[in-house]
Amino acid sequence: MSTTHKPGPDQGKVPGQGEAPRQGGAAGKDGGQTPAEDGIGAAGAQLSTQPVDTLNSAPALGVIGTLRWTWRQLTSMRVALILLFMLSLAAIPGSLIPQHSDALKVAAFKKSHPTISPLYDRLGMFHVYGSPWFSAIYILLFVSLAGCIVPRTWQFVGQLRARPPAAPRHLTRLPAYSTWHTDASPEQVAEAARRTLRGRRFRTHVTGTSVAGEKGYLRETGNLIFHVALFGLLISFAVTSLNAAQGGKLVVEGDGFSNNLTQYDNFSGGTLYGADDLQPFGFQLDGFDSDYATSGPERGTALKFQANIHYWNGTQGKEKKGAIAVNHPLNIGGEKVYLISHGYAPVVTVKDAQGNVAFQGPVPFLPQDTNLTSIGVVKVPDAYGKNGKPDELAFKGYFTPSGDTKRGPQSLFPALVQPILWLTAYHGDLGLDSGLAQNVYQLDATHMKQYKLNTKTGVNGAALSPGDAMALPGGAGSLTFDGVKTWASFSISHQSGNTGALVSGAAAILGLAGSLFIQRRRIWVRALPAPDGSTLVELGGLGRSESARIADEIGDVAEQLLPDAPVKPEEPDGPEAADGSDGPHTSAQSTSLADDEGARA
Repeated sequence: MSTTHKPGPDQGKVPGQGEAPRQGGAAGKDGGQTPAEDGIGAAGAQLSTQPVDTLNSAPALGVIGTLRWTWRQLTSMRVALILLFMLSLAAIPGSLIPQHSDALKVAAFKKSHPTISPLYDRLGMFHVYGSPWFSAIYILLFVSLAGCIVPRTWQFVGQLRARPPAAPRHLTRLPAYSTWHTDASPEQVAEAARRTLRGRRFRTHVTGTSVAGEKGYLRETGNLIFHVALFGLLISFAVTSLNAAQGGKLVVEGDGFSNNLTQYDNFSGGTLYGADDLQPFGFQLDGFDSDYATSGPERGTALKFQANIHYWNGTQGKEKKGAIAVNHPLNIGGEKVYLISHGYAPVVTVKDAQGNVAFQGPVPFLPQDTNLTSIGVVKVPDAYGKNGKPDELAFKGYFTPSGDTKRGPQSLFPALVQPILWLTAYHGDLGLDSGLAQNVYQLDATHMKQYKLNTKTGVNGAALSPGDAMALPGGAGSLTFDGVKTWASFSISHQSGNTGALVSGAAAILGLAGSLFIQRRRIWVRALPAPDGSTLVELGGLGRSESARIADEIGDVAEQLLPDAPVKPEEPDGPEAADGSDGPHTSAQSTSLADDEGARA
């Protein structure tokens, strides 16, 4: 018995399996030949549903021919990959440049980059995902995948319904080949081959004394699943973009939030999801748990951030307790509530020149570093002067949870160890009646005058510990530092396409794994009467790509056939039979002969 495996031009000889003796050489796919060119006809056809690449072929003359050629290029795999790469590149500006959903960041960027901002505006860089050029790439990729998937699916369905192709005339031209003589009849060999291939999960078809087997359909199934999954990802992203909404809310300890538009600090709705679609739910921040490393190189690193809340779903929903931690959002009413950040809100009481309490309550200060050194503004628009006329007050400065008056307004640790409130005072017009929007965390002192405070800080301000008070010059009022509360910032997100994207992503991975690791292959077994009265058994194998695995499988099939079709002992003829072997052998002579057969066939 002899077996051959024909690698590509650059491949060396690959050893066979068991007693399978040798491998020769023939041009494969890399050698520029197709199965039809090798003369094996339909046996090598339709091993894949990949469309023929026509990118380098010129279109037929006329409008119809040009349109047909354009459609073929758009639906080719090469163009689909190019569009996918372009979509990835087009998404980069959306990650680097502030988007219109965050108006404050966009405004800050335009103020910091006045030269380049007008160009970015014209190019749509502040709304990348809704720009015409991004949408054009997205739609073209959508059409390309659809035009690629549909014909390949129908072609694959046709292949599943079709029988394995009959054996080619010259099995010696196949990449893997084995042959021997046996005393079993051709019918016995064919039946044994059918049982063997069926046992190895091949689809089989018997024609006379020839058996055709095919296996590895899951490769093309995985390929199609991968492309359908990409299609599903595009649809999921589109649904998420159109039917998505996101808003932010800063909540001070003891305060709550109700899911309606007036409660949001900022809100960005989708095309198909707006303020009228908000689900009725709410929650209240009961407290905030935080823990930090107190020693070692990781000193000050957060160990635990958790917002403790009680929430309700629906107008008549019962209150439930819950917790929201970083990367552990709470699902309420179909919306996800994420914990974004936290900080401190000094509680102050401000009295005006009339002795009336003009403001009382917590004021959130925004952290500026990892030790939570924070800045903030206390605005008092309802203050009155000694003359009884409005004289609005404002205080701005720093809050340090662990401060030191000798070091200035710089926190030494993020936890509340020694809280200090550093403030300067102003009076005048806050500009709140101008109709222009103001940042609550910033002070526009254009129409205000700063008080001169003779304190020991040296910065015309006061450093207050809890319980301390700051009196304004001339009896203009006072501010008392009552204590500290924590605040937490939440992001409320509605994304209806996440489940579809997750399923599609998982399917894409599974499909890609199947298309990479499963090999489509065909094996033929033919039994013919020989002139000496024995039966000539021939095995040939053809894989989707050049691989030594097809030769290994031919060797396995041959070994399984040997009990039913044993090798006919050769007649003793001279010194070659001195070893007394009557089994399969692969002498140099048979190897040379097989190579010559492969070259002539």
